[in-house]
Amino acid sequence: MARVVILGAGLGGVIAAYDIRKTIPRQDEVIVINENDFYQFVPSNPWILVGWRERKDILVDLAKPMKKRRVELIVGAAKKVDPKGKAVLMEDGTSVPYDYLVIATGPELAFDEIEGLGPKGFTQSVCHIDHAQAGYAAFEALCDEPGPVVVGAVQGASCFGPAYETAMIIETELRKRKIRDRVPMTFVTSEPYIGHLGLDGVGDTKGLLESEMRDRHIKWITNARVKKVEATRMLVEELNEDGSVKTEHDLPMKFSMMLPAFRGVSAVRDIDGLVNPKGFILTDKHQRNPTYPDIFGLGVCIAIPPVGKTPVPVGVPKTGFMIESMVNAVAENIAALRKGEQPTHEATWNAICIADFGDGGVAFIAQPQIPPRNVNWSVSGGWVHTAKVAFEKYFLRKVRTGHAETFYENAALALLKTHKIKD
Repeated sequence: MARVVILGAGLGGVIAAYDIRKTIPRQDEVIVINENDFYQFVPSNPWILVGWRERKDILVDLAKPMKKRRVELIVGAAKKVDPKGKAVLMEDGTSVPYDYLVIATGPELAFDEIEGLGPKGFTQSVCHIDHAQAGYAAFEALCDEPGPVVVGAVQGASCFGPAYETAMIIETELRKRKIRDRVPMTFVTSEPYIGHLGLDGVGDTKGLLESEMRDRHIKWITNARVKKVEATRMLVEELNEDGSVKTEHDLPMKFSMMLPAFRGVSAVRDIDGLVNPKGFILTDKHQRNPTYPDIFGLGVCIAIPPVGKTPVPVGVPKTGFMIESMVNAVAENIAALRKGEQPTHEATWNAICIADFGDGGVAFIAQPQIPPRNVNWSVSGGWVHTAKVAFEKYFLRKVRTGHAETFYENAALALLKTHKIKD
């Protein structure tokens, strides 16, 4: 009998628990360690920020579906992974031994890297349900006393879709409230151009997103490095292609949502051979750590080099479709090891994104996510908002019933078929 421990119950961790349980022998144990007893659908947080969703709408109690799938859930904070002792040390002093460990923690949010950034500073966040709820109160205060809004992603960020969504959704809600004319908006991003997304663009995301910005009267600053955030202003440097400072911006603000850079969580940081200097898990093409072959990594917590050099550091996003393919590789490779075979499965690293803009949106598919690609497609339209709503409802139902393993793959195939694009 083997014991497979999964650290983290976000998108990757939850799917991994269900998929691994299905692929390994029945007598083996599957254990999930997570700080909370719930799963949160993070893509819905921009809706929470403007009051279009409530907390209960996007949370799933994990105890029941995991018990149904014969997965043990341990609710608690991990203090440190002990690769040599093959155990996860917990904050309460206990330890959870493992034969195989799957690290799916997601990231730590590096708000502290910029003075004044984050919920403890002067900007809001959609990275966590608690942040989005706090942001809703700040948004209502903005609507009571309208003023300038700054939205975007700081240097080192690797997740840009939610920044675009938040900007457009805020703009849509302000129009609904008939106060848009009293709220100047600026989009500040470390990307070298609008629509780069950490992927060097997908299809015509540059043209589509610039057009949306113009139509909605949202100004933008690219190659941006945020120096400091204060209560009523953001200090931003706009860089040239050679990295020199082109312009310094002193942006007034009444409300701001800025995505931070990520780093590895404290439970894995500084473990030699396991992580890179930023604390992200080092993996080979089989999602396996080269130094500790009984440890696998998947999702946002793994190390992936950027697609190319940019004036301001830009990370690579790990989207749902990409994470799902990592999960499948991990599940199949652990199953192979249980049979005495060597791992052979590799993640496809494809990307699908449905970005809601409140009354429209942009969707794209990149196969593979890192260029050059076999499929490089993007489209915009009012149907994207409807698709995102359906996407949320369907996926949460899948998580509740314990059958979310191939959701993103099926969604991508449906999009390709609908738009008559060859896979």
